[in-house]
Amino acid sequence: MAAFAEGTPCWLDVSLPDLEAGKRFYGALFGWTFTAGPDPAAYAEALSEGERVAGLVAKRDGRMPTSWGVYFATRDVARARQRVLRAGGLMVREPVRVGRLGIVALAADPGGAVFGLWQDERDDRPEPGPDSASGIGFGFGRQGVPGSFCWTEVYTRAPEPVDAFYEDVLGVTGSDLPRLPGEEVPFRVWSVGGGEPGEDREVGGRSVITEAFPAVLPGHFLNYFAVRDCDATAAAVVRLGGRVREAPFDIPSGRMAALTDDQGADFAVLAERPAGVAAAGAAASLPAEPDATPRHETADALPAHEPAAEAAPEPGQGPAKPAPEPKPDEEPRDAP
Repeated sequence: MAAFAEGTPCWLDVSLPDLEAGKRFYGALFGWTFTAGPDPAAYAEALSEGERVAGLVAKRDGRMPTSWGVYFATRDVARARQRVLRAGGLMVREPVRVGRLGIVALAADPGGAVFGLWQDERDDRPEPGPDSASGIGFGFGRQGVPGSFCWTEVYTRAPEPVDAFYEDVLGVTGSDLPRLPGEEVPFRVWSVGGGEPGEDREVGGRSVITEAFPAVLPGHFLNYFAVRDCDATAAAVVRLGGRVREAPFDIPSGRMAALTDDQGADFAVLAERPAGVAAAGAAASLPAEPDATPRHETADALPAHEPAAEAAPEPGQGPAKPAPEPKPDEEPRDAP
């Protein structure tokens, strides 16, 4: 697998009270299969078409939030830790070695959003690849296609210090998107690789938690999965015991929905619009929470971190690239 550029999302995992229930839910929703970790009761790796797409972690402490969390690649996690502290963040979990897969750490930005850092050390091994003992590997083997991760964005009440924080810690270049008519929430896109920002280098973004949200809602990351049919996926989530936080709606890059699984972990899905196809509506305003629940099956196969906040934010402007929005990552999650 090619190395991940500095500051690029490289992994995603979800902390759940019931690991087996999580495998049933996401297996039915995305068609994932699973490989057990060294401790099958504690960790499972999700596969799509035989490629790594996410991790499922059994919560060891019921006080920790049930949530999806994203990890960013770094060449030197020790130096990244120093940048976190220098830029006004804090370490939620100090760097720890994960077998022969590298070193991971959890940090929080100045607005309280938690994220992971992962230093890949596979190049130090004679044969890079999955850990020979467990079959578990490092990083996404598949992304940006249906059934896999496609976008992440942080929600914050402190955009200015948070913008400076990620540009320093992750080395990303931020650029503000022009607002659509009637749009009030500013959105900033992150690009990697230096130089001028461009869609081919966009890896995530930053939105703002406005006064419309509960005051107790902390900063958090919202992670997106690509799907073929956004509406069918939303319907399947409800049939599988989850719920729709924001009904499917159009944004410039496609059609998205904000969802919650059957154990309370929030995530979003995006059906990317083919090139040249115009949006049916603007992403200037969010639809109201649906009062009618969509009508169990695999979504894409359907025919036509201390106490977690109770409410998750609705999507802001959504990504400029293949994916956009919702999920509070408020308190520390268990590391993989």
